[in-house]
Amino acid sequence: MSDLTSQGLMIRAAHPSDAGVIASFNAAMALETEHKQLDPALLCAGVEHAIAEPEAARYFVAEVAGQIVGQLMVTMEWSDWRNGVFWWIQSVYVHPEFRRLGVFKALYRQVEQAARQRKNVCGLRLYVERENDHAQAVYQRMGMKDAGYLVFEVEWKQ
Repeated sequence: MSDLTSQGLMIRAAHPSDAGVIASFNAAMALETEHKQLDPALLCAGVEHAIAEPEAARYFVAEVAGQIVGQLMVTMEWSDWRNGVFWWIQSVYVHPEFRRLGVFKALYRQVEQAARQRKNVCGLRLYVERENDHAQAVYQRMGMKDAGYLVFEVEWKQ
């Protein structure tokens, strides 16, 4: 397969009926990138909440011939330093059969365009596993750079 952008790749906001596919992609991504098994019921509830409450998060999906082949989620973070909102790109996943065909690039460009159209959005951010060199190279090709931060956390739910 060549680049899919000329073959009917469509980027759209997720619908409630997409929750099952998105949850399965999230589970696959967690296992592939972090070797974590996610609780299916908790994951599905989280995806359904994000789709139903766009103030919490927004999913975008890439579709080819009616089949979802990729996704990403955006969450929002207020920056007092900039008096604006960063959109955080998360839950990035492209089905293995559709990788290196322009799916992530199309998702990213759609989100970037939507963010630039909003006056209160000051930039895009994401986090990536330190060892995921391939993903880091992809993000750099999109124009992103290492922001110089480490992520620390305390978890209550797993």
